[in-house]
Amino acid sequence: MPEGGSGHRGVPHAADLRIEAWAPTREGCVGEAVAGLVESFADVSGVPSSREIRVDVPPAPDADLLVAVLDEVIYRLDADGSLVLGAEITSTPDGGLHVWLAAGDAGAATGVGAVPKAVSLHELRFGRDARGWSCVVTIDV
Repeated sequence: MPEGGSGHRGVPHAADLRIEAWAPTREGCVGEAVAGLVESFADVSGVPSSREIRVDVPPAPDADLLVAVLDEVIYRLDADGSLVLGAEITSTPDGGLHVWLAAGDAGAATGVGAVPKAVSLHELRFGRDARGWSCVVTIDV
């Protein structure tokens, strides 16, 4: 992972996609992973935000929290055509997450890659190190 700050990148992985994300905080890292997921398949520039989706993720191990948020992004796309344009994530006092997803119509975006089908648990990593938080997650496409 690059030094300092926050960011994400997609890494080719067989028939799937691997997303690497990093940030100073756990919540920031989850947000970067969401951005990396969406950017892997859609150009959202020019897509207006038309709704906000709120999700409360109950306390769980950190990797499970990451998967729950990414699963929600994929579910919303599949269930009602909502394309996540941005994410604001905060911790709850008990260790869960409050997630606010700004969303627009997926039909207004330009496709740039394969649409995600699921988050794989294979080789999933999410944790804290000396530089902050980082994750590596494989997305089935």
